[in-house]
Amino acid sequence: MKTILSVQHLTVNLDGHSIIPDLCFELHGQDMLAIIGPNGSGKTVLLRTLLNLLPYQGKIEWVEGTRIGYVPQRVAADRQLPLSVRDLLNAKAHFLKLSQTDTERIVSLTSLTPELLNANIGVLSGGQFQKILIALALLGQPNVILFDEPTASLDELTEERVYELLHRLKEEHGIAVILVSHDLSIVYRNATAVLCIGKNGACFGSPKEVLTPEALEALYSAPPKYYQHLREHHGL
Repeated sequence: MKTILSVQHLTVNLDGHSIIPDLCFELHGQDMLAIIGPNGSGKTVLLRTLLNLLPYQGKIEWVEGTRIGYVPQRVAADRQLPLSVRDLLNAKAHFLKLSQTDTERIVSLTSLTPELLNANIGVLSGGQFQKILIALALLGQPNVILFDEPTASLDELTEERVYELLHRLKEEHGIAVILVSHDLSIVYRNATAVLCIGKNGACFGSPKEVLTPEALEALYSAPPKYYQHLREHHGL
């Protein structure tokens, strides 16, 4: 499968502190790469570095023609602004010089209802707002999407619908996904590759290779019982 991203010896230092030391991994077409690790381990920093928003040493090589969409964990937006969801989508489409057909395709793909499109952003629930962020990221037909905790603070039903959409993007539309997540069961079910980032370094491989009780206990410094439950849940 075609390699669309190669990261070699990536090192990120911020304010004199080493955040990401000597990281190497690859992303292939239609991969879903999950990035896991404890809080403060540098997962969001890694996403921002891949977007060339932070200084770094090493190599980040995207294949020519890569179009990237990004869904941040939080958006500092004033929800009191008198803007509808449709206004937001049309504004980005206008900025990208996209046609109305392009916008309608994304509306259909993300199942945005007329009621939601006409709603003011200030009245949206957390799940609805997250869905809008995904729709905005899909404008411009990206072939790679970066998600930073796409289901943080969502209820289980809404969370499941978001992951169903991510799975559909990968399987039906050939979009590669880089996903930061704390939900190991979701990672095991959906990811094709896992990148672990922790204080003791990094590891990269398939979910079966990486999500072992020993590796996870070393990564999170958590009781082994939790990881035994994970293995039983997935029939490992």
